[in-house]
Amino acid sequence: MAMMAQKRVTVYLLSGFLGSGKTTLLTKAIDHFTEAGRKPAVIMNEIGEVNLDGQLVANEVPMSELLGGCICCSSRGDLATALHELVTGEQPDLIFIESTGIANPMEIIDEVTDASLIIPVELKAVITVVDAPQLLELNRTSRGKTYRLMKEQIRCANLLLLNKTDLLTGTALEEVDALVREWNPYATNHFTVFSQIDMRLVEMLEEEGREAIHLLDEQGSHDHEADSRTSHEEHEHEHDHAHEHGSHHHHSHSHVMAYTHFFERAVDSNAFEEFVSKLPQEVYRAKGILSFSDTSSRFLFQYAYREMDFVKITPKGEVPDVAVFIGENFSRNAVRDALLKLESMFDSDTKS
Repeated sequence: MAMMAQKRVTVYLLSGFLGSGKTTLLTKAIDHFTEAGRKPAVIMNEIGEVNLDGQLVANEVPMSELLGGCICCSSRGDLATALHELVTGEQPDLIFIESTGIANPMEIIDEVTDASLIIPVELKAVITVVDAPQLLELNRTSRGKTYRLMKEQIRCANLLLLNKTDLLTGTALEEVDALVREWNPYATNHFTVFSQIDMRLVEMLEEEGREAIHLLDEQGSHDHEADSRTSHEEHEHEHDHAHEHGSHHHHSHSHVMAYTHFFERAVDSNAFEEFVSKLPQEVYRAKGILSFSDTSSRFLFQYAYREMDFVKITPKGEVPDVAVFIGENFSRNAVRDALLKLESMFDSDTKS
């Protein structure tokens, strides 16, 4: 259980279609966190064989390059390796993953949460930069593959930057804003020029406790200027977390989210299977490494599309008993409480 006590490295995923302004946001974020005395690192994914965007990142910033393919398909597996090498070799405080413009964030979310089972990292947020004029044009004309991909990138976001809004009129801004809100009413949404936002908004995605939410609430409602203020006063941040009972606990009812639970004791295998079978349909993916009270083996479990699978495993090194649940708009509290109940059942059995 050694990894429970180990500080987990914050991971931010930067998403958005080609040319939306992701690298501009990345360089601003690196400057901000570096000046604040923290050590950022970068994983840069490019379709081509040359990392041109990486040329814009300062030489002193540790960077891993995944070239010649998209993380979410041909480079799957490479991302976990890159995360491991950065965490062990550079000891950064936070890692930014800049995906290719054609990547589907859900695949990368899955990859990072897979890695978090054995590497001390935690995905805190997906930040999507939207080329507002491009999205508006596609919405009015051709709703093809690019349009559908942009929709997926927007749906997965915790923080949305509607970028290049200086190129749109007030009516056009309202139109693209309404479209984005329809696709993702849960993310905080900001009009930007050159991806310029108050970096406190990024910091808040990482901060513990409800103070971040209260501060966001106090920043007022959204207007149609290139600002850095929130527009969803009742929004609950997806990745605020408090370390209670060995779990990474987050506030309930957000959009695309992952809940990580560290087990303090073994649970009964039949009770756990029953728990998984009753997961709400909003939880569409789960995985973990577990010890059961009724067997000596450890198991890797996988759950997807209402199907579960258990495989005996001997983890390399010290790996805690941990499970990750991924879905949309499910109550983390309900999942957490059910798991704690399973753990307490083992306590009751040993006492009796």
